[in-house]
Amino acid sequence: MSCGGSGGGTCQSLCRRTKDDELPPPPPSVAPKDSRDEPGSKVDQSLCSKCGEGKPAWNSLCLACFRSSLFGKFKLAVTSNAMISPSDKVLVAFSGGSASRVALQFIHELQCKSLKNWDASKSQGLPVFGVGVAFVDESAVGLNPSIGMSNIIEEINSVVSELAPAQKELHVTSMEGLFCKNFDDGRRCLNELLDSITDATGKEDFTQYLRMLSLQKIALDNNYTKLLLGSCASKMARLIISATVKGQGFSLPANLQYVDSRWEVPVVLPLRDCLAQELSMLCHLDGLKTIQLFNCPVGINGLVSSFVARLQEENPSRERTIVRTGEKLKAFSFNKFTQDGYYDFLPSIIRPKFQNVNHEESKPKFLCPICGSPLSDSEWQHLKGTQGMYQTKIEMFASQCCQSCCFQILPKDTSSLEKFYSLLPLSITNRMKNQGCADQRWLREQIEEFLINDDDDST
Repeated sequence: MSCGGSGGGTCQSLCRRTKDDELPPPPPSVAPKDSRDEPGSKVDQSLCSKCGEGKPAWNSLCLACFRSSLFGKFKLAVTSNAMISPSDKVLVAFSGGSASRVALQFIHELQCKSLKNWDASKSQGLPVFGVGVAFVDESAVGLNPSIGMSNIIEEINSVVSELAPAQKELHVTSMEGLFCKNFDDGRRCLNELLDSITDATGKEDFTQYLRMLSLQKIALDNNYTKLLLGSCASKMARLIISATVKGQGFSLPANLQYVDSRWEVPVVLPLRDCLAQELSMLCHLDGLKTIQLFNCPVGINGLVSSFVARLQEENPSRERTIVRTGEKLKAFSFNKFTQDGYYDFLPSIIRPKFQNVNHEESKPKFLCPICGSPLSDSEWQHLKGTQGMYQTKIEMFASQCCQSCCFQILPKDTSSLEKFYSLLPLSITNRMKNQGCADQRWLREQIEEFLINDDDDST
C-alpha cells in the first residue's frame, strides 16, 4: 500500500492500493435466530405469555396467572379503598351468578389468609373480619321458574358450607318481609305495588331498589358493618349508559365508585375492575358452581344491555373504556370512608388519601326516598321553594323524589299515588319523614352546642 500524501497520516486523493492490498470481503450476514420458534420461550403461542410455562386458558394466560390477575384486582380494590378492616363483619350478597360467586370465593380466600396470619402472629392483637352470605328470594317478581326455590336454597347452602375452614352463616330472606311479617299479606302488597307501576323499566328499577333494602335489612338485623356486592365493570358500563338515557346524570357518579356509604350499612364493590366474561370464564375453569336465576332485563335496561354486548363483541375493551369515562365524573363525599379512627387499619402509604378528604365537598343536600339518588341543585332549590305548599304526606313524598322516579315509578293520578304510597314499606317512607324538615335540621346543627341535653338536670 502506498500513499502519495505529505506524510501527515491522512489519506488524500493520491492514495493508491494494489490488488494485494485490498481488504477481504466481509463475511455474509446471518439473520438472528427467531426465539419465538424455540419451545419454552416466553412468546411461544402455546405457552402462557406471563409465566411461560402453563397452557393458555384465557387471553394468552394460563389458569394460575389468569386467576392471580383477577384476585390481584380484587385485593387491590379492597386495600387501596379501605373497604374492609379487621373489626368488620362483611355480608356478601349472593345472587347465584358468576360475579357474586367469584366475590364470595375471593373474600373467603382473603379471610383464610387473615386467619393464617393471625394464627402465626405472636400478639394476635388485631381480630379477623367475619363473613356472612345473604340471598334474597325474588320468586314473587319474575324469578326463573325452571328451578324450585327450595332446590335453589339447598344448592346455595351447599356452596356456602363448602367454604371452610372459616364458617359462614347463610341468611335467606324474601322481599315480602319488607312490608309485613305475614308472608301472604306481604306478597299481596308487593304484587299490588309492582302492578301500580306501568313503566317496564321503572318496575325493574324499583325491584332493584327493593333488593337493596332487603340486603340492608339483613345486614342491620345481624350487625354486619359492610355489604359486599359483586358488581363488575360490565354492569357499571351498562349502568352508565342507562342512567344517562334516564336523565340520572347528576347522581350517576354515586353508583360508580368502590365505596358507597350513604346507606346505613356501607356498600363496597371490589370487583368493579373485572369484566363479566372474565368472571364467567374463571367460574368455568375453576369449577365454581353458578345458578341462573333471573330473566333478561327489559325496557331501557334490556336495550342498553344488548347494545353494550354488541360493542364488546366488536372491541373487547369497550366496557373498560365506558367505565374509565364515567370515572372522570366528580364523586360525592359518601363515596369514601372518612370516619375518625378508621385510618388505624389503613396502610401508611394510602392514609393521606383519606385524611385529606373534605367532608363538605360534594355533599348532597337531599336524597331521593325511593332510589337514594342525590338531588341536583335545581331539584333542591325547587323543593326548598315549595316545601310549605304541600298539605299531605303523599304530596311531600312525591316532591322529594328525583325526576327519574317521578317519571318512571310514581303514578300520575292522585288516587293511584295514594294507593302506591300506602303500599310502600316503612324503610322507604321513613326516609321522607327523616328528611322532611331539612331547614329545621340545619338550624339545629347551628345551635346544637347551646342546647341543653335531655339527661341534664334542670330546675
